[in-house]
Amino acid sequence: MTKRLLVLGCGGHGRVVADAALDCGYDAVAFLDDAYATVKPGNPFEVLGPIAKMQDLAGDWPAAIAAIGDNERRLELFLRLRAHGFRLPCIVHPSAVVSRAAGLGEGVFVAAGAIVNTGAHIGDAAILNTGSRIDHDCHIGAASHVAPGATLSGNVKTGEKVWLGTGCSVRQGVTIGSGAVVGVGAAVVGDLAPHRTYVGVPARPFKEKIL
Repeated sequence: MTKRLLVLGCGGHGRVVADAALDCGYDAVAFLDDAYATVKPGNPFEVLGPIAKMQDLAGDWPAAIAAIGDNERRLELFLRLRAHGFRLPCIVHPSAVVSRAAGLGEGVFVAAGAIVNTGAHIGDAAILNTGSRIDHDCHIGAASHVAPGATLSGNVKTGEKVWLGTGCSVRQGVTIGSGAVVGVGAAVVGDLAPHRTYVGVPARPFKEKIL
């Protein structure tokens, strides 16, 4: 039987997910994207139509993943896929290292070179991007995005839809509230409130300068 995967979103992240899916043994991968008329994903992929077409494809493409970088939108699409009865597999690149004692929710993407250590739990529709490090007993909330090269020490906990920027570092035992954004290269040494943006070393709330 052909192993097929439908990928929602044909941007850069979606194409990374599609490549990883082929490396994981999927025989066929196709996209849905609202810009379907102009998108050219390249071989061996094709775009089958807009995202709204998902409900018509569940029979032929029983497995699907939401591959949109925006956390809010990705969670929305994940929930729509679930409502339409799709199977929501995790895609884990073969070069990633995931402990047998870690837990991955549905629709998680673990990119090349990422590490997930023992006791960690990764929520539904989360992204662990290229070379990210999730140490022991961390809890990453649903639809969060750990960007390339980000490092989380042990027992870090995040709420839903958190964005941890490229190359940031998070000290052990820290709690990060839902919807928080941590900037590129920031060093998080204490708990962060929800729905705020933090930058710098150590990470502090971002205050935009008014010129």
